[in-house]
Amino acid sequence: MRTKHLVLIHGAWQGSWSWDAWRPELLRQGWQVHAVDLPGNGCDPRDRTMPADVTLNLYVEHVLRLLRTLDGPAVVLGHSGGGITASQVADAAPECVACLVYLAGMMLPDCCTYAGLISRYRERHPDFDPRGVGPHLQWSADGLLSSVPATAARQIFLQDCAPELAMQAVAKLRPQPEGGRAMAPSLRAERFGSVPRIYVEALLDQSLHLPLQRLMQELTPGAVRLSLACGHVPQLVQPQQLSAALLPLLDRYF
Repeated sequence: MRTKHLVLIHGAWQGSWSWDAWRPELLRQGWQVHAVDLPGNGCDPRDRTMPADVTLNLYVEHVLRLLRTLDGPAVVLGHSGGGITASQVADAAPECVACLVYLAGMMLPDCCTYAGLISRYRERHPDFDPRGVGPHLQWSADGLLSSVPATAARQIFLQDCAPELAMQAVAKLRPQPEGGRAMAPSLRAERFGSVPRIYVEALLDQSLHLPLQRLMQELTPGAVRLSLACGHVPQLVQPQQLSAALLPLLDRYF
């Protein structure tokens, strides 16, 4: 058996800390866990990346440097907006990726932003209200950074989380460079399309609503679907259920 490597990519406003509740279960089941801190996210004190320098390519290069130190292909899992980076990593180096996993993640089709996804859904359902965190964001004066107010984070990201855990998570959120949020992947069928994919739906998600999760699966077909009855952060709210549903599927790649 090859070493079971799992590379975890956090979403916007988060960091590698967002996997702490799930990490012990992963380690117990024999996974080598590599949780990244994306450049410019404010969680790595050694990182000096300026907000204006943050791009999808920068994120991809950061993850690829890690992947190329490993002794074999890894499962690459993206939560929320981390799914965009995961997709682009697979397109850049499919030989390094055993499987892609989207955890309530942005499995956007080629050249499509999240705003574009919403527009596509509204073409079919004009009255759709995406709600989510967007209307609540607070912006830096130069427009390069957004922050999520505590109340909005608890209501939209963490509505089904225990209050103490929710408070701890909210306290760790950091300003998000816009260049690492409003991103569109550039994907090729012969590269990205060659990598197996799993999509883990969050059925009660108040951030990336289920109709949008389903639309992404329609527009980027081929992913195995798993469903969890929880909000936007299954790795915090339902780590055991997430493991029970996902890990047996991943074992087949090792």
